[in-house]
Amino acid sequence: MQKVKLPLTVDPFKSAQKRLDYDGIFVIKLLERLTEATEGVISDCEAKLSFDIDAQGLKIVRGNAKVDVQLECQRCWEVFPHHCEIEFIYSPVFNEDQVGNLPDAYEPALVDENGEINLLQLIEDELIVALPQVAMHDEEDCKVDSEDMVFGEIPLADERPNPFAVLKNLKQSNEE
Repeated sequence: MQKVKLPLTVDPFKSAQKRLDYDGIFVIKLLERLTEATEGVISDCEAKLSFDIDAQGLKIVRGNAKVDVQLECQRCWEVFPHHCEIEFIYSPVFNEDQVGNLPDAYEPALVDENGEINLLQLIEDELIVALPQVAMHDEEDCKVDSEDMVFGEIPLADERPNPFAVLKNLKQSNEE
């Protein structure tokens, strides 16, 4: 079955009232910020979204997304594929003041002047945050063996000058 393109923006309040579900993709060329944060995006971003109203009457957007990207290994500097998969729950808010009223389980999704949220931006933000802080191959796949890694050498304590030696000299000159 062919995936359909997801809308870039959506009215979360109407969608929640109708209990809409979306299952589709964002094509690679739309994922500009994710492309900048990585060495490239390999696949379209597949996303599933469900709009609903929770027990407290809050409108929510629950979903997941996955994409394959290229990352640069910080040990060997080779590029390798990485599968990124996220899950999220958002609740739309009109301004920053409403953020404090949300339960901790929900992330705020700021509504624009048209009453819509930008789905692409929300999902892309989540994918960028989910990227590893230090990208590395699995150790068995990396060209740099853990035995070959060098982290620098620390000079012995007696080889380093004492940074407080200057204070000792000042104290002696004041006593005289």
